[in-house]
Amino acid sequence: MGLFTKEPPFAHGSTPIIGILLINLGSPDAATPAAVRTYLREFLSDPYVVEIPRPIWWLILNLFVLTTRPKASAARYAQVWTKEGSPLKVHTERQANMLRGYLGERLKQPHVIEHAMRYGKPSIREKLLALKQQGCDRILLLPLYPQYSASTTATVFNTAFETLGRMRNQPALRTVRHFHDHEGYIKSSAQNIQDYWFKHGRGDHLVLSFHGVPRRTLDLGDPYHCECLKTGRMIAEQIGLKPDFYSVTFQSRFGRAEWLKPYTAETIKALAKKKTGRVDVVCPGFVSDCLETLEEIAIEARTDFLTAGGKELHYIPCLNERDDWIHALTDIVLKNVLGWNNTATADNLKTSRDRALQLGAKK
Repeated sequence: MGLFTKEPPFAHGSTPIIGILLINLGSPDAATPAAVRTYLREFLSDPYVVEIPRPIWWLILNLFVLTTRPKASAARYAQVWTKEGSPLKVHTERQANMLRGYLGERLKQPHVIEHAMRYGKPSIREKLLALKQQGCDRILLLPLYPQYSASTTATVFNTAFETLGRMRNQPALRTVRHFHDHEGYIKSSAQNIQDYWFKHGRGDHLVLSFHGVPRRTLDLGDPYHCECLKTGRMIAEQIGLKPDFYSVTFQSRFGRAEWLKPYTAETIKALAKKKTGRVDVVCPGFVSDCLETLEEIAIEARTDFLTAGGKELHYIPCLNERDDWIHALTDIVLKNVLGWNNTATADNLKTSRDRALQLGAKK
């Protein structure tokens, strides 16, 4: 096998095209133990996700995790699975489709929008090659993670860079590192909460739950914890909440090591024991509903809250296909493609091609 992947034919005078690749985490192909096992093997084999020495982790993963966890995880996925597939897949596809319409009205430069998953299908490699085949000579990578973390954003970039490393004719590449404090994202997140309260009333306490990561990553320089706190504070300020009315917490703890605190599960149980009548939970770190929101919070956390003596727990859905969120996503794209706008006319492109042919270029 050669070093480089096969290139599409090069054409002189081609119109420059911008590629936008939205990237999310991914999900199994089906809510079955076999499909979940395949997904977990790829996900948990990523050294950006599990920072344990490889030989030790290989034994733990293959002898214990992959022999016991897929069945239980498949049952959890089955509770939230839809006719169209996993909620994360469905919402990401819809967001990409909506972005095509919104961006088409504002970005006059020829462009192509695709979506990919870091784990599972469609892969980042597959979609980057597809953008190349469609003539994209500049590509914007937009991970759908508002807050930067090595275990999410960095592994996306690394996978994309590895794919470009196999390209002979590499496109220009830009990356969106984060948008945790982007005005549009904050406003749409705040309005999402207020819209829910308008329809269902307001609870006695609001929990803003973010996905957790090991505590040691903060000590090693990962900015994720700080960005989550800033997002939570900005959303609360946008709504006008008092500090004692809301909590910023972290969910999805795995293993015995200490993770970022306070833990969502423990916070919810504590609120129940304090006789808090109703708790509302929203997950601003996810822009699409998925297993971690629809099962872990809307089902599991609600059960824990009621068992601990609480009366009501309401889960507030993610941004999903909200109009104001897709407008914010459009703004993020436009900001990051500045300077890529093409001013070449058809006549200029034809002149460039004719000159290349006169100098002996192949047709």
